Amino acid sequence: MEQIKRVIFAEERCKGCELCTTVCPKGIIKLSDRINSHGYHPAEVTDQEACISCARCALICPDVVIKVYRPN
Repeated sequence: MEQIKRVIFAEERCKGCELCTTVCPKGIIKLSDRINSHGYHPAEVTDQEACISCARCALICPDVVIKVYRPN
């Protein structure tokens, strides 16, 4: 069964400000080791299954790069 992504980052627009990492109640958002085309380490979710779809990360993101989906 394919894992459903609950949080998706527009990695090319992420500036790696880390605000989303500070509000995640599960502590599952971190900066990636990858670098996007603008020279930033974008944020990523380390464990999609642990995500509770609270959307705190999306609300705090100043660049609106995060989409949160709630599983049915």
